[in-house]
Amino acid sequence: MSLEVLTRAVKEKAAQNVSLGHTVLFDLGSDGVIFWDGTQNPAVITNEQAEAETVLKLSADSLRKMLDGAMNATLAYMTGSLKISGSMGVALKINSMMED
Repeated sequence: MSLEVLTRAVKEKAAQNVSLGHTVLFDLGSDGVIFWDGTQNPAVITNEQAEAETVLKLSADSLRKMLDGAMNATLAYMTGSLKISGSMGVALKINSMMED
């Protein structure tokens, strides 16, 4: 799944949920980044590298699986497929939004 497709899927998830109220960066390594500015309404989702309260570091494939419901974020974190820096509370909120 390309960065463009993943970005579109994150935008769809953001649109389906209430405002996040925080900033999150999905760091997909060499595949790029997805920045979610949930402090704005509607949320602004870009592929710009920006300062975020919470950074989720994972592969593009792991993000795709999470978006498709094939991988639980908690399991990904426990197995090391997902690394979190910043607010664990925001990461849990993202997890909840991904599952919707």
